[in-house]
Amino acid sequence: MMRQVELVDRVRRYNPETDEVLLNRAYIYAMKAHGAQTRASGDPYFSHPLEVAAILTDLHLDDATIVAAVLHDVIEDTESTREEIDRLFGPEIGQLVDGLTKLKRLDLVSKRTAQAENFRKLLLAIASDVRVLLVKLADRLHNMRTLHFVPPEKRARIAEETLEIYGPLAGRMGMQRLRDELEDLGFRHLMPDAYATITARLNEIGRCNNQRVASIEEEIAEALAGEGVAAQVHGRRKQPYSVWRKMERKHVTFEQVSDIFGFRILVDTHAECYRALGVLHTRWRCVPGRFKDYISTPKPNDYRSLHTTVVGPGRQRAELQIRTAAMHAIASNGIAAHALYKEGFTRDDSSLRSESRAFEWLRRTVEQLAEGSSPEEFLEHTKLELFNDQVFCFTPGGRLIALPRGATAIDFAYAVHTDVGNTAAAAKINGRAEALLTELQNGDQVEIVRQEGQLPPAIWETLVVTGKARSAVRRATREAMRAQYAGLGRQIVNRAFERAGRPLAEDRLKVALPRFARASVEDLYAAVGRGELFSGDVLKGVYPDIADERRTITALRPGAEAGWFAVRSSSHLLFHLPGASAETDWKMLAKRGCYPDLPVVFANGGALPGDRIVGILDPESSITVYPIQSPELTAYDDQPERWLDVRWDIKDDDRQAFPAKLEITAINEPGTLGLIATVIGENGANIDNIAMRPISREQRLLVADLEVSDVKHLSSIVAQLRVRPIVSKVERVNG
Repeated sequence: MMRQVELVDRVRRYNPETDEVLLNRAYIYAMKAHGAQTRASGDPYFSHPLEVAAILTDLHLDDATIVAAVLHDVIEDTESTREEIDRLFGPEIGQLVDGLTKLKRLDLVSKRTAQAENFRKLLLAIASDVRVLLVKLADRLHNMRTLHFVPPEKRARIAEETLEIYGPLAGRMGMQRLRDELEDLGFRHLMPDAYATITARLNEIGRCNNQRVASIEEEIAEALAGEGVAAQVHGRRKQPYSVWRKMERKHVTFEQVSDIFGFRILVDTHAECYRALGVLHTRWRCVPGRFKDYISTPKPNDYRSLHTTVVGPGRQRAELQIRTAAMHAIASNGIAAHALYKEGFTRDDSSLRSESRAFEWLRRTVEQLAEGSSPEEFLEHTKLELFNDQVFCFTPGGRLIALPRGATAIDFAYAVHTDVGNTAAAAKINGRAEALLTELQNGDQVEIVRQEGQLPPAIWETLVVTGKARSAVRRATREAMRAQYAGLGRQIVNRAFERAGRPLAEDRLKVALPRFARASVEDLYAAVGRGELFSGDVLKGVYPDIADERRTITALRPGAEAGWFAVRSSSHLLFHLPGASAETDWKMLAKRGCYPDLPVVFANGGALPGDRIVGILDPESSITVYPIQSPELTAYDDQPERWLDVRWDIKDDDRQAFPAKLEITAINEPGTLGLIATVIGENGANIDNIAMRPISREQRLLVADLEVSDVKHLSSIVAQLRVRPIVSKVERVNG
């Protein structure tokens, strides 16, 4: 374990002005706070924060960051508090440590939700102070270095999280050297067989090609020196995880991966980068389509370099990267390297923000936090942007838009502005009219043709690849649904007031809004449309003296077996069920719009207790019940007089079975169907029918007809299916 004096010495080597008293105080405080705690390896727990601090000293970070690393677990794992850290070490360090502390004592329904909430908190803290990210990545790196001491199940979860989130996040912030080690360790633990196989093949190729690589290095250096360009040339081998991802992404074998070796050329100035490129292209034939200029057009993570592939010495294809030493420092250490060109970090990191393009992506991501999406949606959107390589496109005015590889013109439109995406009707790519779903290529100039007043189709949510576009489409769909609910609610409230013979004035509704905890009349109408408020309650809120007349559906049974429509009033129950009798003036009820002799049937697709439901009246035959989300209801939009405001009247202990349908997208592998059936069965539901069809080589769509008791029952099944790794999507089907 690193001693106190060793920590101070490590910092003093690059910062002679370090605050030794502060470092010593943090060391002693953390050592006492962690006390006798131990890690899975049996080592004292305090050794972990010291190793995290050591990793950060290699990046030459400031005193506050090193102290935060030493203290980063004290709030989470000991009796220490944020207030105590603020008092002893100052609010700057307290804020850093708090940003690294996981959320506690939350009622989270799954580990996935907990992961999403903690990641959301982490990104917010990073947006406030980038040093939180540096400590977090160093923390994850040391945990990965000691992962072999962790039980296998937990080890797999941590390795998967590292490959899905922390490795790509390090890469998006430009910290490639740290990303490589994180992904190497994650790959080794998550897929040990694949890791061992690819590593063995790479080592074999390395042994066979050492001499050839050295020869190419020498020949490139001599060619440049002959033209007066001083350069350092280094051969490099592709990382195992990078090779595996390329094999997976392009569906190729190991032998078909052509860029196992590459060569990095370091020169002194920007101008010499282009001079070196000219020398090499003159000396050897370049491979068409393989040149990229990331100096004039840097990547979003600040990466700058010239990339080219030539048919080089010995007629061997060679990938070349040409950059300056300063560019190489940024390529290796990303945002951490920015500190090397400043006088250390300050409390105001605005200078880092202005010079780091990586912060542009981070700010865009954090903006989604204000969109009201769920933690799982936020994590999903962030992963989409973390994982993808980039393509660079331009607006007609020359503005550069960076997008993930595979992005379409729709993603481009939303990247320009949300309003542009929502109103996108067509696209012109390089002057030619193309479909909005056209996949974009590097250098494309894209013009979006807009049509005001239109809304994005809900299907776009499944077609776009950027988190911003997916979030915007989902939000627009929700707003459109809210408008639809508000329109329905307005009709229902109007009819309720008409039946009562009372005028409906929106100014009187505004006065009554506080009684219903609604901010606007539109919100009130939407609540009625969704079934959150009963129209009679709205009527009574405006006219308290009016009698309560409401109708409910009772003893409903699904399928062809019909229930009966019953009417409740404020004073008595009027009903007409087989074998029952009541002295009732049916004509009087009919005048009020009630038809007690009509059987009640369910529309196709069914409705569940807990659903917002409406009845469609056919005075000659029946009342048909639909869930409010049923697409079949659009056929009755122009017939508001047939809509009945109805409610469920099912007792809690009445365990009737109601039909429901789910569409489940799952991985095609042995045991998938059995696992899904087990989840459904363990939740007390019955599978009435199930069908399966392929949607790709790797995935299948299962359509399951179930019998459940209510919406809550179905939602529980859906939630438990969604957390299964083999399941990628679960949706309820209506109508």
